[in-house]
Amino acid sequence: MTHSLPRTLLRPVGRAISDFRMIRKNDRILLGVSGGKDSLTLLHLLSNLRRYSPTPFDLGAVTIDPQVQGFDPSHLVNYLAELKIPFFLVREPIFERARDHMTNNSYCSWCARMKRGAMYATARKNGYNVLAMAQHLDDLAESFLMSAFHGGRLQTMKAHYRIDEGDLRVIRPMVYVRERQTRDFARRAGMPVITENCPACFNMPTQREHMKTLLAREEAENHGLFKSLLSAMKPLMSKGSSDVL
Repeated sequence: MTHSLPRTLLRPVGRAISDFRMIRKNDRILLGVSGGKDSLTLLHLLSNLRRYSPTPFDLGAVTIDPQVQGFDPSHLVNYLAELKIPFFLVREPIFERARDHMTNNSYCSWCARMKRGAMYATARKNGYNVLAMAQHLDDLAESFLMSAFHGGRLQTMKAHYRIDEGDLRVIRPMVYVRERQTRDFARRAGMPVITENCPACFNMPTQREHMKTLLAREEAENHGLFKSLLSAMKPLMSKGSSDVL
């Protein structure tokens, strides 16, 4: 099963991988797949790159099931099998644990940390040295504004970095890709997208949703907004990552 990938997606991903030296010879890359449009798009991008890249690398995928009612990733097992990509479906009672261990009122951020830890553990157990995440330019812009507005800091997600333990690298190959591009590709390709992949907080307004709305309103007036934001954020995307760049 293959889907024709547009050059408008291939080019920015290839440029990001080159700019931030994300993939090295014989890397074993584990992609975090939520079942949403972004991670499924990156799945096909990396699968395509693996076939044609002069730099050989292995690719696997992992989904962390937080065991929240309404979230069913089981169909991904057959989907990944058709793509001939090793797949790890890890079930962790994250929602149940939150009741006893969560120390603030943000289930989403707590869940993200728990999922990340489970992905690290899966990578280590199965011999992967790189974790690929599917955040895109819109995500980085939202994080940038949230950090500035609420934290008084100029920072955003890093494109490529080594985790504190030193044994794994994290890469985000879609940092130059817009969210609308992943949405359009997923729709055209008919991918089995899980649209509500965080049911526990889907109906709760978040700071991120507020920033998304703010950016959409500003972009309607300034079509070069994200180009300017990328220029402002690019030094931050590699700040503190000198050991991997």
